[in-house]
Amino acid sequence: MSSGFYDAGALRQVAINLFHGWGYNFYRKENQLRADDLLVRSKTAWLLGRAREGVEAAESSYRRTELPPPTRQHPFPSPQAVAGAQSLERLAQAIGTLKGRIEALPAPENDRMTQRYRTEAATLETLIAHDEQLIGQADLLRSMVEGADGTALIAAIAEVESGLAAIQATLHEREAVLLNPIG
Repeated sequence: MSSGFYDAGALRQVAINLFHGWGYNFYRKENQLRADDLLVRSKTAWLLGRAREGVEAAESSYRRTELPPPTRQHPFPSPQAVAGAQSLERLAQAIGTLKGRIEALPAPENDRMTQRYRTEAATLETLIAHDEQLIGQADLLRSMVEGADGTALIAAIAEVESGLAAIQATLHEREAVLLNPIG
């Protein structure tokens, strides 16, 4: 007894109709590009998370060595040591903020209004180019701060902040891609 329930051709057609009805076709280039965009952004956020962890570890170590408990002879910590610890804390917060922004970055919607004003594949390819730059910048930042001690990070804080500024500039360029139609 042959049942239509087991007919692979009919099942395939039902699946394809459902996918199309849900607005998804896994064979479309745009869907692969969207998945690549999400993957690259998640890896970028992961690298920034590691960079933040490195700065937080350096700050913790720095506070243990440079800010000892108060004594009678030295009831107050050194203002330079306090300023250094605060700058490391601000740096870790800035990296965390950037990580959050990258995790929340939008991708173009797959709807008719978006398709009317923009070619989705071209937009996604442009976004991926920016995301590739972001991941390279995030890895460079991670390599600069991971494993560094607090004193070395304080000495190189201008360079690290320059790296953060470069990542923010790339984020602004990426945001501009979604605001301007690409034909």
